[in-house]
Amino acid sequence: MPIHPETANFAGLSGAFLLAFPALFSIVNPLGAALVFAEVTTGRSSAERAMLARRVGWYGFLILFISLWGGSALLHFFGITIGALRIAGGLVVAVRAWGLLQTPEAYEALKERQASQDGRTAATEDVAETAFFPLTMPFTVGPGSISVAIALSAERPQGGGLGALASFGLGITLAAALVCVIVWVAYSGAQRVVRLLGHSGARIVTRLAALILLSIGVQIIASGVQDILGPVLAAALQPPG
Repeated sequence: MPIHPETANFAGLSGAFLLAFPALFSIVNPLGAALVFAEVTTGRSSAERAMLARRVGWYGFLILFISLWGGSALLHFFGITIGALRIAGGLVVAVRAWGLLQTPEAYEALKERQASQDGRTAATEDVAETAFFPLTMPFTVGPGSISVAIALSAERPQGGGLGALASFGLGITLAAALVCVIVWVAYSGAQRVVRLLGHSGARIVTRLAALILLSIGVQIIASGVQDILGPVLAAALQPPG
């Protein structure tokens, strides 16, 4: 049965979303980060915490959007192939996920240092000054999140025309937007997240997210290997003419 273009585009959009959302959610880890956010904003009013949560969500989306749409283009400018980009990006994702899976305590300590800046975040009089640095960058959306976003952008379809590319782009953009909305909601209700999860619950969430992220990293590496070795194997198996 023939597949209509609209159906194919929807499949591309949903496939891109289902690829990007677990990866971005896992590396950003809004629920675990909300515990640290609650700690470093202790003493702030509810209105100040709500304002910070809104700004962090918006700034985080801008950073992810630029990384998703501009990261791979920048690497292509330097002559890096899609296959190489996928393998490198998948390795970055897998290594970071492995670290999260093995030592979530070290990850929590790093996040806390990034957010608190040795106590300067809590001591700042104008709370809005901390919204971008350090609470968005590097605490919520840091180098690891940017690396994952660039690796995801390398998964864009090479065929199918403009429609397939637009569907993929819309899917990953919606995934980034949803992750940042969850950041906004989780940070706004950080005190409730603390009561609901606690540190033990946060570590369980972190490990589950890391396992998903590791699987996605391996899948991206497999795509890159297929891109590089596929044509070589096809040529080797072709009967001599």
